[in-house]
Amino acid sequence: MIEIERKFLVTDESYKQLATSHSRIRQGYICSGHGRTVRVRQRGDKGYLTIKGPSLDGGLSRYEFEKEITLDEADHLFQLCEPGIIDKTRYLVPSGSHTFEVDEFYGDNEGLVMAEVELSSPDEPYLAPSFIGQEVTGDHRYYNSHLRKNPFKDWGTPTF
Repeated sequence: MIEIERKFLVTDESYKQLATSHSRIRQGYICSGHGRTVRVRQRGDKGYLTIKGPSLDGGLSRYEFEKEITLDEADHLFQLCEPGIIDKTRYLVPSGSHTFEVDEFYGDNEGLVMAEVELSSPDEPYLAPSFIGQEVTGDHRYYNSHLRKNPFKDWGTPTF
């Protein structure tokens, strides 16, 4: 399946009041490089194994395969992960016919809040909520696999 998504920085905390649900996510990377990743994730009471391919259009779309696994399987796979676990809360915020996923990061990425929206085509229109700021689609610094190796706390003073 091809995943098409746009990523944005978040300008305020109004997403918390607009969210219909939220869940804690812990994820690690079994391997990452050359735009490809193999990720293990725990979200609430479920586990997932996800494989993503490289993007051919500047980060807007990429191949994604995801399979639900047991929490026990996820725990075992975390032992194979590269250093640096991503810890965040994901808020689901409806806007028009789309749902924005807003991730509030913890640990070494504390202070970073990003939103993404999945689309069915690169030019599909969407209604951006008021908390949506600068678009960072395709900026590798904001990929979770990159944040694991180069956390937000090490970036110095942001220029956005």
